Amino acid sequence: MLELQDYLKIFIGIFAVMNPLGALPLYLSLTQNDTKHVRRAVAANAAKAATIILLITLFFGEVILSFFGISVNSFRVGGGILILLMAISMLYAQTSNAKNTDEEREEAEHRKSVAIVPLAMPMLAGPGAISTTILYANRSDGVLHYAIMSAELCVIGLILWLLMRLAAKIAIRLGQTGMNIITRVMGLILAAIAIEFISAGLKGIFPVLA
Repeated sequence: MLELQDYLKIFIGIFAVMNPLGALPLYLSLTQNDTKHVRRAVAANAAKAATIILLITLFFGEVILSFFGISVNSFRVGGGILILLMAISMLYAQTSNAKNTDEEREEAEHRKSVAIVPLAMPMLAGPGAISTTILYANRSDGVLHYAIMSAELCVIGLILWLLMRLAAKIAIRLGQTGMNIITRVMGLILAAIAIEFISAGLKGIFPVLA
């Protein structure tokens, strides 16, 4: 069981790597020709799908690593590097290709439903969020630890839904500059988290570094 401040850090870390504000322009672009009812349905389904994906990752992520014979420390280093690359993109107010490529965004414009792909996966619950969830899940064990993390993921899902419901108003109020500033701040937080993952993984692989 971790301390309260550790769970607050986990919440901020997962929220930062999902970067919901970065997903709003794509959400608005893909639903610009839809009715208000359809946009609300897309927002609800995307938030729900992203939450379910991360909940599955929370409970079965380590099982998948064990199946492929991947040590947690190796995954810390690999996941940390991935998250660091995403953080660097966010510092430049750009969407990382690890989340969504230009080809995927172009293909999404012709999809009938965009809630699951590309909004929920890989835009929100992408490789970075999945890696972060697995690594944080490994920091402790016990029913209470997983219950708290599950509750945090559900709260994040609710926030995602609210942000997408209010996407048009947020875009008008903040403007592109405001959204870019928040994205850069999240990127800075994410870079620090990535370095922690990498350093912890390297210490586990090479104990002499500790």
